[in-house]
Amino acid sequence: MVDVRGPRFGAWVTTVVLAVVLLTGSGWLLAVQAVVFAVGAFAGLRYAPYGVLFRTLVAPRLGPVREREAEAPPRFAQLVGFGFALVGTVGFLAGAPLVGFVATGLALVAALLNAAVGFCLGCELYLLARRARTA
Repeated sequence: MVDVRGPRFGAWVTTVVLAVVLLTGSGWLLAVQAVVFAVGAFAGLRYAPYGVLFRTLVAPRLGPVREREAEAPPRFAQLVGFGFALVGTVGFLAGAPLVGFVATGLALVAALLNAAVGFCLGCELYLLARRARTA
């Protein structure tokens, strides 16, 4: 179980990073974000760089945790973000900037939805996939 404020903090940082990628067209910055997504997806949110920042610098200043959620949906969201960041990185670095901009833009929309209103698109996809598997 994870503090629900952690993934939302991560979504804000991700939103800023992806906006900078869109403004600069930097495939290398998007590659760094892809690594951040990969760590969260494959190693767990506890080891994700933005999760570590939240836990060490932000959470102690916020007070006690009031709400927790299962880790699996946000980890799946990190996996989806990794997919988009990987496609975008390849696009930028292989000379297909349109692919890079589109993939980054789609990831930015998802991150901004989570950051601004708490709607985690990847988490919802995870829940839909679980329901479809059990049906």
